[in-house]
Amino acid sequence: MTSVGPRPFRLTDLTDCGGCAAKLGADVLAEALAGLGAEAAAAPDGALLAGLGEPDDAAVYRVSDDLAIIGTLDFFPPLVDDARTFGEIAAANALSDVFAMGGRVLFALSIAAFPEELPREVMTEIFAGASSKVRESGGTLAGGHTIKDPEPKYGLAVIGAAHPDHLLRKGGARPGDRLVLTKRLGTGILVSGSRQGRTSEADLAAAIDGMRALNRAAADILVETGITAATDVTGFGLLGHGLEMARGSGTRFTFEAAALPALGGARDLAATGIETGGAAHNRRFVAGSLDLGADVPADLVTLAHDPQTSGGMLAAVGPDRVAPLERAFEASGIERWWIGEVASGDPGVSLV
Repeated sequence: MTSVGPRPFRLTDLTDCGGCAAKLGADVLAEALAGLGAEAAAAPDGALLAGLGEPDDAAVYRVSDDLAIIGTLDFFPPLVDDARTFGEIAAANALSDVFAMGGRVLFALSIAAFPEELPREVMTEIFAGASSKVRESGGTLAGGHTIKDPEPKYGLAVIGAAHPDHLLRKGGARPGDRLVLTKRLGTGILVSGSRQGRTSEADLAAAIDGMRALNRAAADILVETGITAATDVTGFGLLGHGLEMARGSGTRFTFEAAALPALGGARDLAATGIETGGAAHNRRFVAGSLDLGADVPADLVTLAHDPQTSGGMLAAVGPDRVAPLERAFEASGIERWWIGEVASGDPGVSLV
């Protein structure tokens, strides 16, 4: 008689959803934060450059004429079963907010919630994966805080620095700018498909490689090339983050559906109806501001709403900056796709 060993430990068995698909919807957050006004509290002489006013990727406080401090935090439940990989992805996602503001990482603090029965070696591997990414970013994992929770969660509070005059902001796009994206879309679809046993191992592995890749090099090149309008594409999806940028700059972002880069297997899964719960929030958030072309395939609509975990940089690039940016990206081996343009008109997004 064949002996059957114990079932391998699976982090995702302890969660209903993971990664940035677990975020509250932007529509819910906007209502909850409306009128809070905390950004005005005790910030002398306009020192708080980014806070709760216009949406941005992190808080920024000007310390001097040539130094601004960046602060952000991000955490979520596991979206993969390997503990070290989960730590790497969670860290890369949190670190990305500093890069999305055009900053460099100084240090990070762990934010952890674990069941008491979680094996110690699993916790150790999560911390180790995160620490490796913080080191790769140029920073140090300097401490943190852990509480008990039946559903595991992990992330980082990250402190960074930048020059106040060279920040990347969600506002600042101008009509005539071209839109560039530096990572393929579809992580939410592929992770959701994996939970149902419908994503191939190869497709999931490619998605994982993308999620744990840092945006540091891409962000550095954007700053060096003189780009000022950018964000990273995460839980609100391409259309949601594009809408935030469009509103911040008083423009309309037009995305070309056929130009959207998809991870392998993502469109096929989307065509069968696989979609995350977070995508429903994203659809509601952009619905009133979205102009959808009649001929756009349904799977590409799903892809454009898909919540991304540790997604790529989305930037609005002036016509005079396109060629130097292309050369810099090419020299650094950074993948990128030109996916649309900025137009005048009522702030919103179009998918055509």
